[in-house]
Amino acid sequence: MLDIKFVRENPEIVKENIKKKFQDAKLPMVDEVLELDAKNRAAITEASELRASRNALSKQIGMLMGQAKKDPSKLAEAEAVKAQVKANADRLAELEALEEQYAARIRALMLNIPNIIDPSVPIGPDDSANVEVQRFGEPAVPDFDIPYHTEIMESFNGVDMDAAGRVSGNGFYYLMGDVARLHSAVLAYARDFMIGKGFIYCIPPFMIHGNVVEGVMSQTDMDAMMYKIEGEDLYLIGTSEHSMIGKFIDQILPEESLPQTLTSYSPCFRKEKGAHGIEERGVYRIHQFEKQEMIVVCRPEDSMAWYEKMWRFSVELFRSMDIPVRQLECCSGDLADLKVKSCDIEAWSPRQKKYFEVCSCSNLGDAQARRLKMRVKGADGRMYLPHTLNNTVVAPPRMLIAYLENHLQADGSVTIAEVLQPYMGGTKLLVPKK
Repeated sequence: MLDIKFVRENPEIVKENIKKKFQDAKLPMVDEVLELDAKNRAAITEASELRASRNALSKQIGMLMGQAKKDPSKLAEAEAVKAQVKANADRLAELEALEEQYAARIRALMLNIPNIIDPSVPIGPDDSANVEVQRFGEPAVPDFDIPYHTEIMESFNGVDMDAAGRVSGNGFYYLMGDVARLHSAVLAYARDFMIGKGFIYCIPPFMIHGNVVEGVMSQTDMDAMMYKIEGEDLYLIGTSEHSMIGKFIDQILPEESLPQTLTSYSPCFRKEKGAHGIEERGVYRIHQFEKQEMIVVCRPEDSMAWYEKMWRFSVELFRSMDIPVRQLECCSGDLADLKVKSCDIEAWSPRQKKYFEVCSCSNLGDAQARRLKMRVKGADGRMYLPHTLNNTVVAPPRMLIAYLENHLQADGSVTIAEVLQPYMGGTKLLVPKK
């Protein structure tokens, strides 16, 4: 969410940014915000004047009532002043109601006006305009056919989609045996990898209040993603970033406590509405999965440096498991409204002979901090808003697809990367059961 003062002073910049994000339908929101802001400030000014007048008139009534004891003509004058006080009180009540209405509408509009994107973001309408920046590792295609990922898992008796369908419906799965163990090994390795980078390990709440959801997400993402608990002000998290950033709601952080660097494990729950292609069957796009995440809360001047560090952590993690990846810069139209800058890390799929997304790194500037009323108290006592960033460390169901395809051998076995072997009891090779 933008600062209302910034919108007031830079309406054309805000409108140009909306155009860059190909959201022209939102352009009238800027003018409506400015109009409501002007009315709200006028109401606040008039209300302040009435409150000041009320004090003066109250003193005047007291003085006139005292004088009326000697001069009865003053009584009528006092009654006239009382009538003025009553009229002022009625008007003040009207103004206070208007202020509340204006503020609510302004906030609703501001929650939908996109954040100002970084000048380095490529301009384009959707993910087709995202730009490959660099590759890490050599993508290879073996000289044998690679089955679909669920077929690989089934060869190890490692997945049961049918049972999950009977129990929970489409978009769920049972992971079994060696595949389930590999899933847990990846998460444990990712946890220790981030701890080794100096991040504090955290297991956060898996449900959050509505005001936290509003603070961390764009409104369109909220409606498309979140599951709400019936009859309660609680939502299941779509990613642990939500509750980890929410940890700082309404908090004043001492500057010396920055940066806050946390890495968390959580299950994630997503509606995943809409139709999906054949390549998104199996465990690619699902309603429930597990994830290791990282977040940073830092000084504004440090956020871009952290952005660079964070996506490189993901690259390092995947390369340590011998999975080729590339960095893809997200274009303006592919950025969620809160994001200033974002990139995806995509893993190589030798079966599809292309890359697919496994991580997403984002700098959100001060948008989440403003929504959540997070502040930092500087050494000089000055208050300011921190910047927040998040990045996927690893989300194993999707990451398992990349791992199994890149480690599959011609005989159907799967090699275990050296960094994962300690988490697999020293196992170096998975041998298919069928």
